[in-house]
Order: sequence, then C-alpha cells, then structure tokens
Amino acid sequence: MSIMVKICGLHDAAAVAAAVESGARAIGFVFTESVRRVTTRQANDASREIGADVQRVAVMRHPTNDEWRAVLDEFAPDVLQTDIEDFDALDVPDSVIRWPVLREGSAALENELPGVFVYEGANSGRGETVDWPRAAAIAKRGRMILAGGLSAGNIAAAVSAVYPWGVDVSSAVECRPGIKDPDLIRQFIQAVQAAETSS
Repeated sequence: MSIMVKICGLHDAAAVAAAVESGARAIGFVFTESVRRVTTRQANDASREIGADVQRVAVMRHPTNDEWRAVLDEFAPDVLQTDIEDFDALDVPDSVIRWPVLREGSAALENELPGVFVYEGANSGRGETVDWPRAAAIAKRGRMILAGGLSAGNIAAAVSAVYPWGVDVSSAVECRPGIKDPDLIRQFIQAVQAAETSS
C-alpha cells in the first residue's frame, strides 16, 4: 500500500489542486488559532472541486463542542483531527472519521492506540521533528500518520526510519508562513513517492 499523503493548512483552490493532482489523499484545513486558520467558507471554496476519493480534514485543537458543531454544520468534513483527549467532550457523528493526535511523550501512548492516529511533537505547525526511532516503535502499533518537520529533503530518511502509514506536511510546503506553494507541494509528494520506491 502506498503511503497516504496529507497536505495541511490549505486555504486556496490552487494549492488544493496542486495537492490533489500530485496524489495527496487528504487535505487539511485549520480551524484553530494559527497563521493557517481559515473560515468554513474559505475551506468550502478551496475544496469545492475535489472528488470523493480525497478526504477533507478539519484540523482543530481543544475545541469546544459548539466550535466543533459549527465546523461540522458549515463545512461537513470527512475527518476530524484533534488531540486524542478532545474527543471525549465532542459530539462526533459516525459519518465523520476520527484522527486523534498523539503527541510525543504523551501518557496516552501507554494505552491501546487508535486504528489510525496522527503522531507529532508538542507544538503543531512549527516544523519540529519527533524522535524517529521512537516513532518507529509506535508506528508498529497502528496506522501512524507521521507529522512534524517533514520536507522534501528529509522525507526519504523519515520513511526509511519510521515507515509510517501516512505522512502530514504543512510548513515545509509554504513560500511564507501560512501561504502554500503549489510547486513545493508537488516536490514533497514526488519525494514521498520516490522514497516509497526505494524503500
């Protein structure tokens, strides 16, 4: 199975098109405090042309149930991605897939892991890599989407070290904070595909 690629922090149709045309299987829209934050209207406009084979991910962190319900009602994402402990307080219908975020060093890692989960460092969107050997051991326990500090320059090493089910990139495909570069998106996805071929 090929590695699932998620491009996160999108806000315009050109970047979404570059991601989808290059082979991304998930696109993330940030609905929490961040330079990448979008409104539900922006997310809808940016993702209007994508097909059902690409998952639209609502990326949140510690939302209230009202904040989540607003995103659900106005954007209707395929997936909700937020910290694992957040789900206890949220009303998430069965129609929405859950991608809990497990952070490096979290006590939750000692428990049984969800079937699919995002693994990253303490701070999202800052380009901080996790300890890859430690991540490799965790990746054997479920379908890990590896995030944090990934780029076209290091993705081959990350895939070789961790062999995750999926990878998630944001800041490394930007021309400036919060603004995605279609060419950098294409280069990253091509690098993932090349890493798979050689691994």
